[in-house]
Amino acid sequence: MLTLLSGKKKQGFCDNVARREFLKIGALGIGGLTLADLLRAEAQAGISSSNKAVINIHLSGGPSHQDMFDLKPDAPVEFRGAFNPIHTNVPGFDICEHFPILATMADKFAVIRSLVGSTGQHSNYQTHSGFSQKDLSAVGGRPALGSVVAKLKGVSESGAPPFISYNGGEPGFLGPVYKPFKPDSKGQRNLMLQRGMTVERMSARTSLLSQLDTIRRDLDYSGQMSALDSFTEKAVEVVTSGEVGSALDLKKEDPKVVERYGKDGKYFLTARRLVEAGVRAVSFNWGSWDTHSGNFTKLSKQLPKLDIAMSALIQDLHDRGLDQDVAIVMWGEFGRTPRVNKNQGGGRDHWNKLSTAFLAGGGMRTGQTIGSSTRYAEQAQDRPVDYQEVHATLYRTLGIDSVSTTIADHNGRPQYLLDHRDPIRELI
Repeated sequence: MLTLLSGKKKQGFCDNVARREFLKIGALGIGGLTLADLLRAEAQAGISSSNKAVINIHLSGGPSHQDMFDLKPDAPVEFRGAFNPIHTNVPGFDICEHFPILATMADKFAVIRSLVGSTGQHSNYQTHSGFSQKDLSAVGGRPALGSVVAKLKGVSESGAPPFISYNGGEPGFLGPVYKPFKPDSKGQRNLMLQRGMTVERMSARTSLLSQLDTIRRDLDYSGQMSALDSFTEKAVEVVTSGEVGSALDLKKEDPKVVERYGKDGKYFLTARRLVEAGVRAVSFNWGSWDTHSGNFTKLSKQLPKLDIAMSALIQDLHDRGLDQDVAIVMWGEFGRTPRVNKNQGGGRDHWNKLSTAFLAGGGMRTGQTIGSSTRYAEQAQDRPVDYQEVHATLYRTLGIDSVSTTIADHNGRPQYLLDHRDPIRELI
């Protein structure tokens, strides 16, 4: 399996599980599956193409909801913390003072302040699928949203892989055909023609392989051997076109645009370039948010970087006419404790009773907050929204009806995509 690393050192959370901040894309390496196999499977399923896409951003470790988008300035200091709210361009929609750029464009995003249903696990599994890792584990587990999109929508007209992800996004009971693509720098080179390799040479090799495959087919009395057919040719086109490889190469982007995303915003920019190249679901992990100590010191450095990168992404989608087709969701596995602890620098611990979600694009009704929390941001006060309702909304932006759609598991039993199947009414 190939991995595109961020170049940063390993990050560990309090559960001692090492993780990296990185984006992955690459080959389907299980059971000899290839891009051609994927294209063939999708064609057999009658999958159509569209330009809808989702960018799923996971804030690893559990972001502090009350220090970002749900500040409590009237609460005692041991609850409200060190940050102050600022007004946005939407009346009554205040956010953290460390988001000055986002404050000027609150009309372009929405915040859920009453997100509930966290499984409490240090994992991105729930933000990928909406479920606990234990759900349907007997048949392989629940598939990630990107894997569902890959199955139901397939490869876009550009031929780009439908699902590109960081270390996560398992296909569950859908099987390895619907795993995300994952290359490192070496794998990235595999998506482009190498030095000395021309389209003509690639075509010659394809012709040779086709002849060899004819021999294999003649020897295959069962008729089950995979031929190098039009789907393989399409896979070759993906490589020779270089669209995905080019999208991953930020040296091909306008330097002024790269600068606008900030030095820590390359994954935000890469995600935008990938959806433009035809990828339907892009997921990446950004930052370390497990702030048991030094919460405010860490966030005072991290939030401004997020402000720069996210505002650039949102504005780019609008400027390029993608805001109706590309949805953004940013969230974590849970929130942080209402009361600041007495650890060095003051920290907040795990809190699975309440969290927040940030959404933009996708033709959603933005410029609003949904739900509210109690006085100290310890639980939802009104309009609790489950993680799965967010997924239902994202499916809707992709043209997938989560209310009625089912997919058969390994036992042939139809499974609904979600248990909470209705999209968030305020956003549609």
